[in-house]
Amino acid sequence: MRFSLSREVFLKPLQQVVNVVERRQTLPVLANLLVSVEGGRLSLTGSDLEVEMIARTPVEDAEDGETTIPARKLFEIVRALPDGSVVTVERSGDRVTVKAGRSRFVLSTLPSNEFPALEGIDVVERVEISEQDLKELIDRTAFAMAQQDVRFYLNGLLFDLREDGLRCVATDGHRLALCEARFESGIQVRRQIILPRKGVLELQRLLDGGEAVLVLEVGRNHLRMRRADVTFSSKLIDGRFPDYEAVIPIGADKSFTLDREILRSALQRAAILSNEKYRGVKLELSPGQLRIVAHNPEQEEAVEELEVETSVDGISIGFNVSYLLDALGSLRSERVVVSLRDGNSSALVREPGSERCRHVVMPLRL
Repeated sequence: MRFSLSREVFLKPLQQVVNVVERRQTLPVLANLLVSVEGGRLSLTGSDLEVEMIARTPVEDAEDGETTIPARKLFEIVRALPDGSVVTVERSGDRVTVKAGRSRFVLSTLPSNEFPALEGIDVVERVEISEQDLKELIDRTAFAMAQQDVRFYLNGLLFDLREDGLRCVATDGHRLALCEARFESGIQVRRQIILPRKGVLELQRLLDGGEAVLVLEVGRNHLRMRRADVTFSSKLIDGRFPDYEAVIPIGADKSFTLDREILRSALQRAAILSNEKYRGVKLELSPGQLRIVAHNPEQEEAVEELEVETSVDGISIGFNVSYLLDALGSLRSERVVVSLRDGNSSALVREPGSERCRHVVMPLRL
């Protein structure tokens, strides 16, 4: 096996696959990348048995063959080479030599037949979606995923596939983020799958928001995403996601509207004096005005008064300020609408005139 290509061209697929490789492995070969050359095309595969990434790029001066090379070492070597270098990789026996200019590195390899291939996906649904849409759905919801929750089905992102498009939903039990893209999906039966946290983060890192059309293939236990230069596969979480539509407050007729950035800045200032453990702030509504109040155990206090569009009077309700800030940060509009039912209800945060992306924040007793 032998191939040559420029450092910059080599670095891109390496960056795409190296993050999948865990630093601590049960199998030594999983610390390596499967490097394969066939017909003038280089394929790099990284896997942790849950998530698999295959990146492809054309190469010159190539001889077909395959082996596995230590992932981190190869990535660090290529990244450290000077710009404009031409990198040549050649295998000889159980070693590979990486050359660029006067630099030469010899790395040990492991046989390619030891590298575990992700089992074949029995595809039950195939959907085409623009990369831009998928990236936006993930960017605007993934922050609300749980981390290491005993309710394992919350440690991921729900893909709710419908006839009229795709919804992504995440919740950690304290807040919920929902965003949808409408398009003709071509599917006949609504299907819900849960992509685990690591798969979500890798997919988010991979997508650059371009105009490319992606193919999503849903299997019984896997999700696969295909793009011209890369194939991403992940196992799914085997669990039932909660009925998220029941969490969205119905009849939340008490709302206020204001500039998103003004509200965000005021919450950030009030958060400085909030309780470090609970991060609570109190919102007090009166006609045309919102008061944001924060206290901490040192008896310190922050008060922010904002002009808002509202006729609501006499509602006082507490929230975790971090959850409100996360929801505001994922919106794109200049203004924001926050709707409540009463002083004990969750808040619905959304863009004016749009139900496409909605965020629900549970109240906090202060």
